[in-house]
Amino acid sequence: MSQNTVTHLIHDRNARGHSKIGWLDSYHTFSFGNFSDPNRMGFRSLRVINDDRVVPGAGFGTHGHRDMEILTYVLEGALEHKDSLGTGSVILPGEAQVMSAGTGITHSEYNHSQTEPVHFLQIWILPDQQGLKPRYEQKAFPIEEKRGKLRLIAAKDGRDGAVTIHQDVNLYTSVLEPGDVVNYHVQPHRYAWLQIAQGIATLNGEELRAGDGVQISVEEQLEISTEVGAEILLFDLG
Repeated sequence: MSQNTVTHLIHDRNARGHSKIGWLDSYHTFSFGNFSDPNRMGFRSLRVINDDRVVPGAGFGTHGHRDMEILTYVLEGALEHKDSLGTGSVILPGEAQVMSAGTGITHSEYNHSQTEPVHFLQIWILPDQQGLKPRYEQKAFPIEEKRGKLRLIAAKDGRDGAVTIHQDVNLYTSVLEPGDVVNYHVQPHRYAWLQIAQGIATLNGEELRAGDGVQISVEEQLEISTEVGAEILLFDLG
């Protein structure tokens, strides 16, 4: 982790936690499992960003969660989901999925393909209240809505077609091609987290690569660009 300016704290990709077993290769932006770093305990309500790759035909067996908003963002491949609500779905790139664990839910996640790996981000956000009724929601967002611009995919009020999340968080995504530039104003008394999902991007002149995260704690104008292509997630946090 390195200090860039008084407003930015870059969480370097090479300082993430890493766990690898036969079927799973996972990098942890924040403390998770056996990885514990007092400087990486989450940011605001954002608690987990795991960068997971699962081999064909394998995955996470049925397990439980409580009082957590769990989002899955697939970058490559297809992820099969089943849960105790009776949901059965396949999550593809370009879709946003959220599961509110609330009072308790069990689910499993498997690589849907028997031949191709799946690469996805699993994101945990602390809910604004405990004991919520468990729920599941999934929506697709065409690439045209994200190419060269920020597309809202998750929000507390579910506006603009976003999935609903029980927390004061606006989650945007963008797919940037060489030469693209997007701008975002972090408002007073708000916070932001920028996650580079794929490729190489530049934030206000600072080069960032896949796996890097940037913590932003004051009002600021963000300019995000790329010379080679990138996919990003931008969290606007209360």
